[in-house]
Amino acid sequence: MTEADVLKALSNVEEPDLGKDIVTLNMVKDIVIDGKSVAFTVVLTTPACPLKDMIQKACINAIKLLLDKEASVTVNFTANTSSNRKDNKQVLSGVKNIIAVVSGKGGVGKSTVAANLALAFAQGGARVGLMDADIYGPSVPIMFGVRGERPMMRDVNGKGMIVPLERYGIKLMSIGLLVDEKNAVVWRGPMVSNAVRQFATDVDWGELDYLVIDMPPGTGDIHLTLMQAVPVTGVIIVTTPQAVALADAKKGIAMFGQAQINVPIIGLVENMAYFTPAELPDNKYYIFGKDGGKKLASEYDLPFLGQIPLVQSIREGGDAGVPAMMNDDIPVQKAFWEVAAIAVRNISQRNAHVKSQKLVEAE
Repeated sequence: MTEADVLKALSNVEEPDLGKDIVTLNMVKDIVIDGKSVAFTVVLTTPACPLKDMIQKACINAIKLLLDKEASVTVNFTANTSSNRKDNKQVLSGVKNIIAVVSGKGGVGKSTVAANLALAFAQGGARVGLMDADIYGPSVPIMFGVRGERPMMRDVNGKGMIVPLERYGIKLMSIGLLVDEKNAVVWRGPMVSNAVRQFATDVDWGELDYLVIDMPPGTGDIHLTLMQAVPVTGVIIVTTPQAVALADAKKGIAMFGQAQINVPIIGLVENMAYFTPAELPDNKYYIFGKDGGKKLASEYDLPFLGQIPLVQSIREGGDAGVPAMMNDDIPVQKAFWEVAAIAVRNISQRNAHVKSQKLVEAE
């Protein structure tokens, strides 16, 4: 076997999301051949790649079938997370992908989905931050068990920067970490918009593969402010199956599709899709209606990321400061894993095929 032989064999292995072979995509590195043993590294578009096992099996099969059936094949993996940022990177310069999690109305579990998706990305090996931009109703301090903690300050190139807290392997920032939770945040719109900007410009997020932003519910000034301040890679829309939530979700879809905003929608998540009691794990009760989010995604030709059940352990974990991805409820974790896997694939595909995301211009 020669290096050319190995590359020729691996040129038959396609990267499913990008639709080209891994050699053409320059994903094969560091080929080492020793007799019948061959080792090489495949550079993934994200460490949280859900297709890693599939690619590994395809590589081994290609070498054995096309070169030597007795070959010993070692496939190593590394990642260079894809990004479609082509702005001047003055804001969040070390962040490759900025994902806004939004909902048309409150009470649909947007913060719960944002928190657990961020944890799922991190458990896949990605570097992740979670920005709680829901100024009037911050949830991160409670959901991550950091109530009462305060972030430190650090000097970065002569500028004082806020150092986000770290919990469960991800970086956290929330207005709830800066003000007493007993005091209401009674701010006018411009003050709220300024706080959101500061979370982007005055927090030392460092190098991240994904920054997940938990947005306020609705479609308002804060959303436009964020799009003007930050080059958002795409948005994830959260809804529940009932008609009232779906009607408001449609407004969110319309907002991000407007010409002056035009931010890609990564997909839609249907939260509280069905109720499964702990004592009857195989039963599903469609309390809020059935498949409303799935039908909405189909109606608007949007990617459907998946359904999250209404399960007591999700609520208990959030209240106790231990999100669902950190407890032992395997079915719940599986549901979030599946949503995160599709989201990661959609982000990689958009980065490869969609033009670079720019800041929304102020009117």
